[in-house]
Amino acid sequence: MATKVLIPTPLRAFTDRKDTVMLEGKTVGELLGRLTAQHAQLKKHLYTDEGKLRNFVNVYVNHEDIRYLKKEDTPVSDHDIVSIIPSIAGGGEPA
Repeated sequence: MATKVLIPTPLRAFTDRKDTVMLEGKTVGELLGRLTAQHAQLKKHLYTDEGKLRNFVNVYVNHEDIRYLKKEDTPVSDHDIVSIIPSIAGGGEPA
């Protein structure tokens, strides 16, 4: 079996327009590693040049932010859903 990884709309251009990818792995880090191995262009949008998850990329396992769990070492199972949520910055003075 595999864990479901939800791909947000802005990143689907890098996953052949897939909104969901099924991957095998025991941790969030393993899943993201397999995801970026399958979709190489996605890596620069998720990771820094130093290989760290970008600050504006939020990852959740079943609605729990991995920053408050074990970060990329957070374990996953076949029944979990992993969501990648890029932060959206901006806004300004209303027109």
